[in-house]
Amino acid sequence: MSDAAQPTAAEVRAAAEAVKAALDRHLEAVERRSGEDDPAVYAAFNELAATAEAYDELLYDVYDEVTPFEIPGDDSLPAYAGPEEPSALSVLIRRDYAVAEPQRLLAQAQRVADLDPDVDVEADAGAPGTAAGIVGSSVHAAVTVLFGEYEPDEIASRHKEFGLEEGDSTLWVAAADGLAEPGDWLSEPFEQPEAQRVICRFDVSAVFDEELDDLGDDAFDDEGDEGIDGIDEGIEEDGGDEEPASGTRARQGKG
Repeated sequence: MSDAAQPTAAEVRAAAEAVKAALDRHLEAVERRSGEDDPAVYAAFNELAATAEAYDELLYDVYDEVTPFEIPGDDSLPAYAGPEEPSALSVLIRRDYAVAEPQRLLAQAQRVADLDPDVDVEADAGAPGTAAGIVGSSVHAAVTVLFGEYEPDEIASRHKEFGLEEGDSTLWVAAADGLAEPGDWLSEPFEQPEAQRVICRFDVSAVFDEELDDLGDDAFDDEGDEGIDGIDEGIEEDGGDEEPASGTRARQGKG
């Protein structure tokens, strides 16, 4: 059993009272709101979410019970605080794939290796080897060959040919003060960027299909070619004029 002090019934009661008080403050802020983006409403919402979460945790710890409330997470970007006229940009892209058809992946990599048998890769064990000899039996080596041969955008557009299945993807465009010196950030290229410097972001996920299914047909205008809050917008920055892949939706967010 843990030596940490266990919460008491009195703490649960105090947390419940805090939720009641936060509810009152939230309602008062909503009643006095000055506009759609009133910061007082935003602050009251966050306070209510925090107190409700604390109460839920204490209730579970002491009584093994939960509340019926679910506070939605906030994945929006904070207000932009970067330079008004950025002199440089950083573009961060993440795309996830599942290896859905390993044999197709191996066959495509083997075809590339057969055309250029001098391509060097590392085998799964870490020892260098000749691509033509190992890619047909090693997913590790096949991935190295394919991503070394094709640009990421081409792999994204032809992922099914390579036996891959798309997961979520995101593209962030952030302002920078200037270009870094060559090689400066290569050792840690994916450090989290300052959220206040993100100018815009573009997300693609099948989860947006589920959100639209819940909303129903009323979520769209009469022409049916505009979504809600940027959903279904074209994304020229990441894939040209191509529509998002079947089963996905694109969501755009701006700082």
